[in-house]
Amino acid sequence: MTLIKYTLFSLLLLFLASCRESGDVTVLKLGHGLDVSHPVHLAMSYMAERTAEYSEGSMRIDVYPSQQLGTERELLELLQIGSVDITKVSSSVIEGFDPIYKVFSVPFLFEDEEHRYRVWDGEVGRSLLDKGERIRLVGLTYYDAGTRSFYTKDRAVHHPRDLEGLKIRVQESPASIRMVNLLGGSATPISWGEIYTSLQQGIVDGAENNPPSLHLSRHYEVVGYYTLNEHTAVPDILYASLSTWNRLTDEQQAILRRAAEESAIYQRVLWQQATERALSEVSEAGVEIIIPDKGPFIELLAPLYEEYKAESDELAGYIERIQRLAHE
Repeated sequence: MTLIKYTLFSLLLLFLASCRESGDVTVLKLGHGLDVSHPVHLAMSYMAERTAEYSEGSMRIDVYPSQQLGTERELLELLQIGSVDITKVSSSVIEGFDPIYKVFSVPFLFEDEEHRYRVWDGEVGRSLLDKGERIRLVGLTYYDAGTRSFYTKDRAVHHPRDLEGLKIRVQESPASIRMVNLLGGSATPISWGEIYTSLQQGIVDGAENNPPSLHLSRHYEVVGYYTLNEHTAVPDILYASLSTWNRLTDEQQAILRRAAEESAIYQRVLWQQATERALSEVSEAGVEIIIPDKGPFIELLAPLYEEYKAESDELAGYIERIQRLAHE
């Protein structure tokens, strides 16, 4: 780390530490990387409102969007040392901290939206949230991030063979990299904030994400095709710092959990609306929406199930429990 970067990081830590108390009000700092128009940001703002209401003003959440306090990975590290109190992270990123979260990157694991919600809202979802304590995090709730599909600049993708030779941006996720490479593409990890320029300059030929992210990021301005193969349904997870959590009273913890869970329900409504709007507007802007046969994608990715199950008995157990819930 350079001296300048180290100094800036140290100043950030001092700033964060200095902003924890405000009279008799417990102030919690929530940082994330999304735009203020994103459904997840709106949901976290809703959580902040509910927290203030339920605590009768004795608790306050200050929300810092758009990577003001750091990238997603940096925020996770700040959370672990207690310098930031709350953040949201894609489960694809958190798998780099605890491999149990690879379960959410298993392709075509969820049959539909109802199946996803049954998992997240039930015993399996709660159990996975509780695993956060192994890495000094407290899982609060899940935010719906829909399903991820491929968008490309110059070549329409109707079949996995159409991905051959294409550089596809993925998150810093071993599971995502393996998935794209199995399909014949060349997985290229790039941070969220660099995707637009990378597409524009030809550093990558495409990416994979959900409809609202394609729309709100304006990536649709530099791509021509969106293939709704819906290979994964990777949720966002809202975490609190374990050190912050341990400083809160039982009553404050209960308030924060209640507000977080209510914000997740609110976010699902916003997400559905944002998804419908995104598909409509990117289509109107000239992006061709493709509905492919998912069969070839499922067939090529089938080996991943056995690979993940072989990694650990714990991971295999969660995959099997989630699959069983599809039929309950």
